[in-house]
Amino acid sequence: MLGVLVVAIGILLLPLPGPGWVIIFGGLGILATEYAWAARLLRFARNLVTRTGSWIKARGLFLQIVFGVLSVAFLAAVVLGAWWLYREF
Repeated sequence: MLGVLVVAIGILLLPLPGPGWVIIFGGLGILATEYAWAARLLRFARNLVTRTGSWIKARGLFLQIVFGVLSVAFLAAVVLGAWWLYREF
């Protein structure tokens, strides 16, 4: 139950600035101690993040900067979108 609760809190925190994905992966880690499907999902996610990081590192400095700028722009869009959605509350 704790793992499900932690994952749910992480999902709720995704549109807000903060560690939503870190909390989701933490919840998966808790679930992985009990369930094989959660262990497989966590292993897949770790592998995907590692491969993506290695792929970006293998590119030149220019493309690394482009990926960084796009990441910051995406994060800014999420923050502004969350602010726009929640400003009336």
